[in-house]
Amino acid sequence: MNGWIGKVLRVNLTDKTVGVEELDSKMARDYVGGRGLASKHLLDEVDPRVDPFSPENKFIFATGPATGTAAIGGNRYMAITKSPLTGAIACSNCSSTMST
Repeated sequence: MNGWIGKVLRVNLTDKTVGVEELDSKMARDYVGGRGLASKHLLDEVDPRVDPFSPENKFIFATGPATGTAAIGGNRYMAITKSPLTGAIACSNCSSTMST
């Protein structure tokens, strides 16, 4: 998911389909950052009673507004899902060094 270009890429591993959707710009402003935007999608689209290992759970990758820029920390992305350990939202963020 990269809300900062106004697009959401959806990949369904069960039926092997891919689709691109427009992102609501108000949602992108209201839930700034990869973690906020991905958490909002997870809360809206996954039943809180779903088993974390079921196909109905979602695994979301999201970037923040500084991704692709030269900003310090701008090369981060988040992985968000329902945690099998706690049943709550699990968030992991990753980055790498930018080379010139």
